[in-house]
Amino acid sequence: MEFTKLVEERRSIRAYQEGTQVEQSVLEELFRTVLQAPSWKNSETGRYYVVTSEEILKEVKKNCLPEFNQKRCANAPVLIVTAFEKNLSGFDQEGNPENELGNEWGAYDLGLQNAYLILKAKELGLDTLIMGLRDEEALRKALDISKSQEVASVIALGYRESDVTAPKRKELDQVVTFF
Repeated sequence: MEFTKLVEERRSIRAYQEGTQVEQSVLEELFRTVLQAPSWKNSETGRYYVVTSEEILKEVKKNCLPEFNQKRCANAPVLIVTAFEKNLSGFDQEGNPENELGNEWGAYDLGLQNAYLILKAKELGLDTLIMGLRDEEALRKALDISKSQEVASVIALGYRESDVTAPKRKELDQVVTFF
């Protein structure tokens, strides 16, 4: 699919087809693409917890997401918890931040990886919803996520139930300054 068309067709999907699954081979292809994203000094600090087990999906949806997000991802066959290893991206070899952003570089790098993830998912015919409202401690417990990692989001992945209209976007002059 042409890149511009891919970007234009990708939407945040809040209703997924019931009873669908995503093949392991498709998930592996998705993450091979994610690993191509750039990162600070090629540190690749992003970490992904991919939940496909029906039992664990139910647990994570019920115990780790607020009610409105539980509804939005109710039929999603995959949940992906995104995190990054702290104190690596943006830091020197002695563990000192290399500029004022510190761990925000880890978040930046993870954002780049997640952009690759949602766009590759769309190319593969899948849809996504990035959810930032989640219970971090419940996710750590349910998925045994190390305290050395910063939990960022939960991404629902699956096949959309219906088409969604694109929201209006800002004009260039509202966000871009040319010199």
